[in-house]
Amino acid sequence: MKFNMKIKILSGSLVVIMFMVMYGWFNHDSVFSWSKAASQERIIKKIADYMVKEDATISEDELKNAATMIYKASGQYNLDYRLILAIMKIESNFKHDAVSSKGARGLLQVKPSHAKYIARDIGIAWHGPKTLDEPDKNIKIGIHFFSELMEDFKNINMALHAYNMGPTRLRGIVPEKSRQEKGFSKLVLREYRKNMIILPDP
Repeated sequence: MKFNMKIKILSGSLVVIMFMVMYGWFNHDSVFSWSKAASQERIIKKIADYMVKEDATISEDELKNAATMIYKASGQYNLDYRLILAIMKIESNFKHDAVSSKGARGLLQVKPSHAKYIARDIGIAWHGPKTLDEPDKNIKIGIHFFSELMEDFKNINMALHAYNMGPTRLRGIVPEKSRQEKGFSKLVLREYRKNMIILPDP
């Protein structure tokens, strides 16, 4: 490319940028917004790729929505999405239609008896227990439930124990024991530490 042509292209680019700045189309806030959106999309893609590697039983169409919901709902409640993925791994091994012997359902293994009240509170239409087999609804309900436990117990081990056995049962246990990292909480936190290494910060 000739030197004069390079100068013309460079000059034209500068004119366009100046025009955008003059009319408020290009400013610090917009650059920050674009950068943040791009970063979020990269993380959401990594979540989706991670779930694929973990053999998640979610259709390709639902996968992006599920990954987006995990990231955004976690952020909404100031939770690390990598912790939610760790809970999901231990609870259901990413099987969206998993049903436990105690009736807990879906990716985050939420009991219908509790989920129906959460669904009402956060504006999700409840159509019976099978509502929890829908990944986006299960994720939203499960994350909301865990955020409530974190708020109630102020301790990650206790919140995880309560998520696994139920908050009522946990309150009957000696506080010192319920704060220990063992059983379910130990498994989740081990998985969480792995996720912190392989997945980016929120």
